[in-house]
Amino acid sequence: MIRSDKLTARNFPSAQEEAAQQAAFDAAFDADPPSAYQLAFTDTDFLLRPELRPVRMQLELLKPELIQQELDIQSTVVIFGSARIADRESAQAAVEAARAAKDEAALQRAERRLVMSGYYEEARRFARLITEHTKDFAHPLYVVTGGGPGIMEAGNRGAHEAGGRSIGLNIVLPHEQRPNQYITPELCFRFHYFGLRKMHFLIRSVALAAFPGGYGTLDELFETLTLIQTGKCRRRPILLFGRDFWSRLIDFELLIDTGMISPGDEQLFHYVETADEAWALLMKEYDIGSPANGNGSGGDGT
Repeated sequence: MIRSDKLTARNFPSAQEEAAQQAAFDAAFDADPPSAYQLAFTDTDFLLRPELRPVRMQLELLKPELIQQELDIQSTVVIFGSARIADRESAQAAVEAARAAKDEAALQRAERRLVMSGYYEEARRFARLITEHTKDFAHPLYVVTGGGPGIMEAGNRGAHEAGGRSIGLNIVLPHEQRPNQYITPELCFRFHYFGLRKMHFLIRSVALAAFPGGYGTLDELFETLTLIQTGKCRRRPILLFGRDFWSRLIDFELLIDTGMISPGDEQLFHYVETADEAWALLMKEYDIGSPANGNGSGGDGT
């Protein structure tokens, strides 16, 4: 009788085996072997050549994709927002410190940060609601953030507090971005290319929540709106937390009145104020009620 493992045995050594063999062999050299002699896939200098950019882009697309496939992650909710919004406890401590120092300018700044900290708490609660209500589904909803501090931390923190996993899509910046402590370690990714990071935000997303933020948040929000408006990706809920902030920042009526967007384009998003309001909207959109009723499965939307 032929053993089944012989039928499925590899015909060639794996890349890992070859790399390990090379490392063991190279250790016998008095000096490092020349670059030309190294295996191409272990030669960092070769992989970083400008001509290899298409290969690096493919790798950056594939690595997070394969890991998420292996973990059976199918549907996500993306949380965008400022890295500068602090949690309430930290913001309150800053107010008290400025007040004790009798620094009026610092006190005004700290009081504004305290008001904005309400968004941190809503993002944290929204992520907790998503995770708590879907973690027993066959395919739960996973929170995805940009991986850094502020609103991003709030999203990962809420999911962590609910006992679920969450994803962080970090990016290499001139002033290094540190991943926040609440990201699930095996789902903490780092990107070089902004474009591929943006693609991974959207591939599995069934909804996107934008909290107050600056250039980065606006970039991600308007790219998503453009893709939906032009039909390049399917329509899904886009939730803008804080009507007052967003309506003061962007005059959508002006865009309609001047013909820059069409009437109805302002309906591509919803204003919400609280995590409960946002979660209720998602439950209605995807008929989420219990694990038996469905799970809002998304899939590739790009």
